[in-house]
Amino acid sequence: MHLPFHKMNGAGNDFVVVDNRKLDTNLDSEQIAWLCDRQRGVGADGLLAVEPAEKGADYKFRYYNADGGEAEMCGNGARCFGKFVARLSEPHQKTVTFETIAGVLSADILDDSLSSDVRIAMSDPKDLELGTSTEIDGLDFPIHSINTGVPHVVVFVDDLKNLDVVKYGAALRNHKRFAPAGTNVNFAKVLDSQHIAIRTYERGVEGETLACGTGMVACALIHHLITDAPSPVQVDVAGGDTLEIGFQTYETDSFCDVTLTGPADFVYNGVITL
Repeated sequence: MHLPFHKMNGAGNDFVVVDNRKLDTNLDSEQIAWLCDRQRGVGADGLLAVEPAEKGADYKFRYYNADGGEAEMCGNGARCFGKFVARLSEPHQKTVTFETIAGVLSADILDDSLSSDVRIAMSDPKDLELGTSTEIDGLDFPIHSINTGVPHVVVFVDDLKNLDVVKYGAALRNHKRFAPAGTNVNFAKVLDSQHIAIRTYERGVEGETLACGTGMVACALIHHLITDAPSPVQVDVAGGDTLEIGFQTYETDSFCDVTLTGPADFVYNGVITL
């Protein structure tokens, strides 16, 4: 089987993108994991598949982690997906909608260049818990959790640079409190009132990634709740980019109109034999 694909990158989070609008490409979890393997396949943090919409949106978004398991969505992947599908029609679309397991999202393409920023309108967050009783040896900071499309833990720390993200990230990802599905884990440091830096341990990748869109959103919203920082919040990620999280608040500890703005870049395209 010869599989055409594109390679895309969103703030250091990289993806294999497959156009499956004809539903003629049926990859299993082992094939997806092989494609994402950095030694044997294309190499990526995950795979994005474009499929026909079923509920009135423009397209359907399927996201698979590097281990081949399907996840609800991915913020950086959503920006890349939006950029990719916007260019499938002539003229190129400026706004596209797509169905995800986490709900219908929309992407605004801020200009038509190959390296333009994309703004994603995210689903409303849920399952907020501040200062949970979760305990991890050696990690003496409050632990918060929120679902921004996928579940996330957020921990604000003093020394982000020297933190053992893999050690503490794996401990929290596999903690019994978040069983059986587990969680993504973010460590953050406040740089200024509306500016934070984060590092993320991603479920499914089972290691640190250079960026995580839903993790950025989670950290920005928790930062607001802890410090009352106004929207928007700038977020520095390990890949070197700074992204912007916008939001509106209502009632107590509730959010709407959450947006994630940042880069989505085409890297190359090719054909691989499976």
